Amino acid sequence: MEIIFENVYYKNKITNEDILKGINFKINKGINVFIGPSGSGKTTILKLLETMMFADYGTVKINDYIIERKNKSLDKVRPQIGIVYQNPETQFFMNTVKEEISFALTNYEHKDKEKKIKEALKQVGLNNEYLNRNPFELSASEQKLLSLAISLAFNPQIILLDSPFKNLDNNKKNQLINLLKMLKYRYKKTIIIADNDTDSLFKLADKVFIINKGKIIKEGTKEETIGNYELLRRYDINIPKTVNFSYIVKEKTGKHIGIRDEINDLIKDVYKHVK
Repeated sequence: MEIIFENVYYKNKITNEDILKGINFKINKGINVFIGPSGSGKTTILKLLETMMFADYGTVKINDYIIERKNKSLDKVRPQIGIVYQNPETQFFMNTVKEEISFALTNYEHKDKEKKIKEALKQVGLNNEYLNRNPFELSASEQKLLSLAISLAFNPQIILLDSPFKNLDNNKKNQLINLLKMLKYRYKKTIIIADNDTDSLFKLADKVFIINKGKIIKEGTKEETIGNYELLRRYDINIPKTVNFSYIVKEKTGKHIGIRDEINDLIKDVYKHVK
């Protein structure tokens, strides 16, 4: 799965404000994340990939398909893309979880829809007891898992997530992190996340794009981007706790204890240097 943005521009259709200003990037497999200040263009990138909006100028390409309004082949692309919205409950309108997933499968041929629905729930860690529950009565984390299950039901190759860690406690965040890693390794999904929860993103990102005022200002590994204290501070992006701690230690002691994405690994490094 290959995704390419070439010199892409996009304006807000109400304010005529430039949101994306000639951005270029390429995505292959793995977990790719976009971070940046609010209003920087992260969510717009997801919407263009969702194929419900189109660039004003430039090229958005998914494999051999160019994402543009006049492309009559978009119906072949859309089943390859699943999306989990920042507030998934706004997309629900059925009375039960089963009906929500079933509706998502309306336009796709499946021999055993009942089995497909249960498999989708199982993939996100929800059991069959959820089938008859009201989507609007689920917790915030359960609603996000349901939204992900709806996407997985038709087996997309690309999964888009807009602020997936918002309103989740640490346990739920770690549950989602492990789930996304499983989708990457076991099911070979291409995952694209727009979020500023750098503590969570540092645990799972393969490639990171930092976007500011509609332009990609840095791309690279998580160590080169989310692990770059000065870069994040310059653009007012949340600094992961482990990165912040390593920076403080270096400033106060002159010792570089390394950058870790897990606090337990950081504690081991601290103990090693103390010894």
